[in-house]
Formats: sequence, C-alpha cells, structure tokens
Amino acid sequence: MARRLPFHYAWIVVVVTFFVLLFAAGIRTIPSVIIKPLEAEFGWDRTSLSFGVAISLFAFGLGGPIAGTLVDRFGPRRVMLGGLAFTAAGLGLMANLNTIVEFNLLWGILVGVGTGIISNVLGATIANRWFNRYRGAIIGLLVSASAAGQLIFLRSLVEVTVNTGWRSGITIVAIGTAALLVPVLLFMRDRPEQLGIEPVGGVPQVGAGKQVEDKRTTLRQAMRTRDFWLLAGSFFICGYTTNGMIGTHLLPHAVEHGFVEVEAANAIALMGAMNIIGTLASGWLSDRYDNRKLLAGYYGFRALSLVALPFIIDMQGLFIFAVIYGLDWVATVPPTVNLTAQRFGRASLGTIYGWIFCSHMIGAGIAAQAGGIFRDWLGDYHLIFLTAAVMGFIATQLALRISVSARPAVSGAPA
Repeated sequence: MARRLPFHYAWIVVVVTFFVLLFAAGIRTIPSVIIKPLEAEFGWDRTSLSFGVAISLFAFGLGGPIAGTLVDRFGPRRVMLGGLAFTAAGLGLMANLNTIVEFNLLWGILVGVGTGIISNVLGATIANRWFNRYRGAIIGLLVSASAAGQLIFLRSLVEVTVNTGWRSGITIVAIGTAALLVPVLLFMRDRPEQLGIEPVGGVPQVGAGKQVEDKRTTLRQAMRTRDFWLLAGSFFICGYTTNGMIGTHLLPHAVEHGFVEVEAANAIALMGAMNIIGTLASGWLSDRYDNRKLLAGYYGFRALSLVALPFIIDMQGLFIFAVIYGLDWVATVPPTVNLTAQRFGRASLGTIYGWIFCSHMIGAGIAAQAGGIFRDWLGDYHLIFLTAAVMGFIATQLALRISVSARPAVSGAPA
C-alpha cells in the first residue's frame, strides 16, 4: 500500500501522531479551567487542588520513560493505543467526580500516566524512526501539537464549563479521546521497514549520521555523564516555568486580578498560537544552528517575560506577555531532543529522553504545588512567578555547558 501512495507513508504517521498529541495537550489544560468550579462546588482549597495537579504532572512525567521504554520494545502503535485507552477511561470516570481522593486518583494518576504515554517522548521517537531528513522540523511540528491543543481546547473548555458545567466538558473530551483509537488502529505503523520502505531521506550508510543512528547508551551509562544531568536539569526548569507554573496557575491568577475569564482564556489561546509559530521555527533552527545556544536564548527570553508578569494589570499587557512567552513555551523541545540523540544515540532516544522528560514533569509538579501553597499563604502568585524567572536564568547557564552542539550535519541533513 505504501509503495502505491503518491507520497511517503511517513506523512500519514505524522498526521495521526499530530492529532493524538494535539488531543493529549488539550486534555492537560483541564485543571486551569476547573480549579475555580471545583472550589465553588466542593469548597476545596487551592493547595488541595494543586496537590492533585502536582500528582498528575508527576505521573505525566513518569509516563514519558514508560512510553520511551515500551516504544523501544513494542513500537509506537500499541503504546499509543494503550495511552489513549488509559486517558479515556480516567476522563470518563472523572465526569462523576465527588471527592478530592477521586480527583487525586483519576486526574492525578490515571489521566496523568495516560497522557504522559502519549506525550512528546512518543512524538520524538516517531520522528526519529521515520525521518532522516527534516528531523528537527518534524519534531517541531509534532511538539507544536501541544500548543495547538492549548489554542483549540482552552477557550472551548472554558465556554462549555461556563455554559453547561465542568462535567459536560470532561465528558466531551473523554468521548473524543476514545474516538482517536480508530485512526490509530487503522493507520499507525511502527517502522518504515514494516511496509518495505526506507525513512524519509534514506538510511545513513557511513559517517557521523550512521554513528548516531547505531549508538546505544544505557540509562545507567547516561546517568554517569554530566551532559545527562545538564539536559535533565534544564528541562526540570522548563517544566517548572511552563506546565507547572503558567499552565496551571496563569488563568486563576488572571481571574483573581480582575480579568474576565473568557478574555483571559483568549490571551492564553494567543499564547498557544505563538507557541505553534515558535516551536515550528525552533525545529527549523535546530536543524541549522548550535542547539545549546538556541536553548540558552529560549530560557533567557522566558525568564524576562516571567519577571514582567506580576506587574501586568490590563489586557494589552497580558496579550503582550502571551506573545513573548508563547514563542518559546515548548520551543525548547526540538533542541533538547537533538542534543539527547547526538550525545547518547538515536537507538536509545526513547529511554534516555523519556527520563529527561520525566525531570521536566517533576519540575512542573513541584511548581504546581508550590504555586497553590504560595497563593494560599500570600494571597497571590507574584513571588512564585519571580522565583520561576530566576530559575529560567539558571537554565540558560546549564544549556551552555552541554558538551555537544547537535549541529545540522547530524540531525537534519539528508542521508
């Protein structure tokens, strides 16, 4: 079948993967939408809800190495089906949520692990299996699905929640997640070799590209290197300053400071649109320039935008923040994936990047919990936003100390 198509079958795999990642990212926006409705309905405080969100982020992070290990062993198709099934089941049960313990178990663990399995680790592995040309750009495209998911889902979830209640919104998302099982079952394939074809760009025969393809590094070996901890440390800060802090607490912060909920959601949707642009550009840039310097620049600009956030008091300022911050929300992923592959080998990417991604979500979980605690103690998020800015500047220095540059001759050039 693949040989009769007018285009490479890899593009079908990319489309299916994009929509799965898109939906998974949209699901991750649910806490910022339902925090205040849950407070109103059940009387739960922000710290208790943030604890459930933190559990979910930790579980989401753990889903990364689980996905990486399972993909290396069983292939992306079965892993994708399993992640979608876990997530749909968790959301379906969550629509009947009544206690904080149920919230912690269903959103925290079941949906957390399920969405972690269908995350950027899966997308990065698929890009590396199916593409030897345009690899950085494809990683950027798949990562941008998380931005597009935020853009598409957040405003819609807010409107459904306001008009018909949070349970209706979660039910709709659960049904949509279950429906995705069909195209994955029909069209997803694990490797080009299953169809008797080569990856886009062919198979490297000699040189550095071939060495990176064949190189394998165990997790134990990787953990003995400084580069692993530099990548994991900078990605920990990435998670702290994105999913954990802004993804969880920006909408409640904006509403509590006088912004209308739908208007604040519009600003966050704009952030998602900028995220798509920034991530696609990052994928293109990561095929051409020193990935360490790209990472340092992304973290530096993010830190500067976080410094300004506590002082924003009008919609114009919030939209400006959305543009600047949005351009590098997940722009860090393509260079991080490229650096990991270059340093430890593409054959080990699923496992090694899976654990680096886990550190990202540990940072996110800590930030989600810390944000709730600081808000309850101090009455606002100002101080915790400023600590995130400081950590962004630290990540800039960590990125510059990585020993490989992942230049385009390795990750993006034709074989």
